[in-house]
Amino acid sequence: MSVIKIYSDNFYLSNTNNLLIENNLLNEYLQNFDKINIKEIKPTIQNIHENIFEEDLSIVIDELINLIFKELNEGKDEGIIKRHVHNFINNYKLIPKEIYNWLLNNQYDYSNNICLLGYFNYYGIETNIDKKKAIELYQKAAELENNIAQLYLAEMYVHGKGINKNCILAFELSKKLADKGIPNAIDKLGYCYEEGIGIDINLQKAFELYQKAADLGNSSGINNLGWCYEEGIGTDINIPKAFELYQKAADSENSYGLNNLGCCYDSGIGTNVNTQKAFELYLMAANLENKFAQFNLGVMYEIGNGIEKNKNQAIYWYKKSAKQGHENAVHKLDDLLDITHV
Repeated sequence: MSVIKIYSDNFYLSNTNNLLIENNLLNEYLQNFDKINIKEIKPTIQNIHENIFEEDLSIVIDELINLIFKELNEGKDEGIIKRHVHNFINNYKLIPKEIYNWLLNNQYDYSNNICLLGYFNYYGIETNIDKKKAIELYQKAAELENNIAQLYLAEMYVHGKGINKNCILAFELSKKLADKGIPNAIDKLGYCYEEGIGIDINLQKAFELYQKAADLGNSSGINNLGWCYEEGIGTDINIPKAFELYQKAADSENSYGLNNLGCCYDSGIGTNVNTQKAFELYLMAANLENKFAQFNLGVMYEIGNGIEKNKNQAIYWYKKSAKQGHENAVHKLDDLLDITHV
């Protein structure tokens, strides 16, 4: 189903209203008693927070899901989205553990609840990280046409993040969502055409999709469009345009845009060489868990490019990059540590 943004400005209920709600909910439970597992029945009105009752919490959950959907479409990095999720919960003065428990008891067939429970499991929010369970929940929500769950599954199928790569499913999900006009999916579909994921390589099509995603404000699409102009992918090489797009993506805190802009300053692509600026941009992207920026920081520390040499710092950043699968970082560690594996 489509994710609808719902706002509620009033979470304060009078005692009279509370009694009415309790009666209504009791009647609803009695009418649907045969549909409910007796073991799952718990008090219907429980105080999640002194000003928010569970019927209001369902509205807050929808707002939180909508926030994630919005930021995915803006091309935000997962670390930034996760931080904003925590900020959202804190701003409402909610107790994350109680939200998690509420989600456990209110999955049923409501896809937003199922999807958010998957999100909590994937990132270990108030529970141990359990990507297998998260994927099961995402798949269940995706079957109910939840756009966010389908976006996350498409990403996992593309890169094999916690699940086996499946190029066909990655392409099918990306195309299905792109046909709905969802910017994140349009950008992802462009990547499928660029890399031949579930479809024949078509660089012109990739360029067009990146352009479309960029026009919709997706920072990942903006960065990828910059890459097309730098490398001549589906279009003519245009270095000034590439630099401009990397800058725009970096301004939106896109880690790939930050890293690519850092490369421009590091190598003098579309601008003058400025190793200090390159270092700052790499560091920002590295702190957003970008493995390429982490590798680039390692190189700068190893050779002392614009900064003082520091072997320990080089090893630190190479290790972080290698853990994310950057093969060159693994080789660098082999050289520096004289080992055959991390």
